[in-house]
Amino acid sequence: MKKIIYAMAVVMTIIQLAQAQSRYHLIKKTVIGGEGGWDYLSVDSENRRLYISHSTQVEVLNADTHEKIGVITGLKGVHGVIAVPGTDRGIITSGRSSTVTIFDLKTLKPIVELPTGKNPDALIYDSFSKHVFVFNHSDVTATAIDATAGKVVGTVNVDGKGLEAGASDGKGNIYLNLEESSEIAVFDARTLKMKSRWKTAPGEEPTGLAIDTHTKRLFSVCGNELLMMLDAENGKVIAQAAIGKHSDGVVFDPETKLAFSSNGEGSITVVKETSADKIEIVETIKTERGARTIALDSKTHHVFVITAQYGPAPAPTAENPEPRPKVVPGTFMVLEYGK
Repeated sequence: MKKIIYAMAVVMTIIQLAQAQSRYHLIKKTVIGGEGGWDYLSVDSENRRLYISHSTQVEVLNADTHEKIGVITGLKGVHGVIAVPGTDRGIITSGRSSTVTIFDLKTLKPIVELPTGKNPDALIYDSFSKHVFVFNHSDVTATAIDATAGKVVGTVNVDGKGLEAGASDGKGNIYLNLEESSEIAVFDARTLKMKSRWKTAPGEEPTGLAIDTHTKRLFSVCGNELLMMLDAENGKVIAQAAIGKHSDGVVFDPETKLAFSSNGEGSITVVKETSADKIEIVETIKTERGARTIALDSKTHHVFVITAQYGPAPAPTAENPEPRPKVVPGTFMVLEYGK
């Protein structure tokens, strides 16, 4: 009997270890420090670099070790930053100056600053047109940029309210979330002409957007705690899943068929695309409060979020009845999760 009990215990231990290894967990936490807010981050999987927005600068880290490679300074209200595939250049959006800065990936030195629409926010690279599209939140326009030539090549008047993140299908379509009107807008990557506009209902106030180009499905995370899956060809809502509060980002891993919603409440909701018509929640990863944006490393299949520690909220006033808690200086951090 004792041998049987011992064998059962061994089996249970093996099962528990296998389950633990199959779940996402914290791989590495690195305190970057400094002061100020943050928005988007991105991974250059090929060159193993992590680009992080941090108030008036961009922190550049080694994607494997988190060792700091350098800092790009002198910016005004950084929102997004990406390395442009096939070039030696990167692009940064600065909301307060309504400009983008093109920089050299090797030296991290600025090359040129270009004007955009009002309050440039998220940005993506489109392999079809080979342009970077910058999404200007406040005047609801998109700026098309040729990073190699270092110039603006066009502007899209999207219309609507509250332009947020976008996605490309790599075949000429650019998709955009419109937060305040709860819509997804579509325009042509080459002609820059608007094509379609779809409601995300029952999803409201969409922010982060990702795409599965194989099944032609869009994943839009919404302010009322829903992830909506839509048909990228006609805008039909296919499925939905419950996510955490205050999500501002989503990424999709085409190899694992997993979508990750980063929720500012301190969690990541992991949603599996089991077919072109079905999704299901497979895991909820505990993160830290304020970690609302996310980046995927396509090489390791790890995800990264950024946040900081928060102190107590100031006392309410008539002008500010619901004050936000203040960030504790020196606690800005990056968190990496994987299996």
